[in-house]
Amino acid sequence: MRVIIIEDEKPAAQKLQKAIIKCNGNIEVSAILSSTKDATAWLRENALPELIFMDIELSDGLSFSIFEEVTITCPVIFTTAYDEYWQEAFEHNSIDYLLKPIRQDKLETALKKYETLKKYFTLNYQKLKHWQSESNEYKKRFLVKKGQDYISIKTEDIPYFYATHKLVCMVDNKSQKFILDQSLADIEKRLDPSQFYRVNRKYLVNMTAIKLMKTYPKGKLKLEVAPPVNEDIIVAQENVSAFKEWIGR
Repeated sequence: MRVIIIEDEKPAAQKLQKAIIKCNGNIEVSAILSSTKDATAWLRENALPELIFMDIELSDGLSFSIFEEVTITCPVIFTTAYDEYWQEAFEHNSIDYLLKPIRQDKLETALKKYETLKKYFTLNYQKLKHWQSESNEYKKRFLVKKGQDYISIKTEDIPYFYATHKLVCMVDNKSQKFILDQSLADIEKRLDPSQFYRVNRKYLVNMTAIKLMKTYPKGKLKLEVAPPVNEDIIVAQENVSAFKEWIGR
């Protein structure tokens, strides 16, 4: 499991890291970030971790401001010396609120809570996917605007969808790009999961568009697709196993 720590006091961050690993040796602390600025930059440039440990009062302001700059969908365990922020914390993905100095047993309980919630939501997500597969009501065509006209494009003729600058674009086999008025999440729900895969937060890819998979540092995968793109399409380490299982069916 990948986690990050957002904490402006280095000794406190190191102590927390040791305590986390003591709870579970399989946890990887991917980054320790000491300010809202550093945390925002890291979250913009990297795939979300599975869990965030976040202090509240940082050197350059309250960590709540990070949520205004980037979208954080993973759970957060807040670690703070102050008890007055607990209500606001639970408005920002919090699954626990640990007061400093953090007791080992309290940390273990918080991590167990995370694992329990993860199992619950994973099970229900799998049930939803199964229901979608059984219903077989997947989108077969997309109606898009080309100039002053509208054209219909078959789903199997769409190599990938991608998000850029708050827009979602669709690319067809002729490398033509079309702007859609739906989010990638909404589009993903309408597509056959055996054919399309959300490889990261930016790309939703058709299996037939994947031409090559290459190993990438830190256990990640790099995909080459057709039509080609002018940036790296990376599958995060925590998603590689599920991706391989999907493409190997």
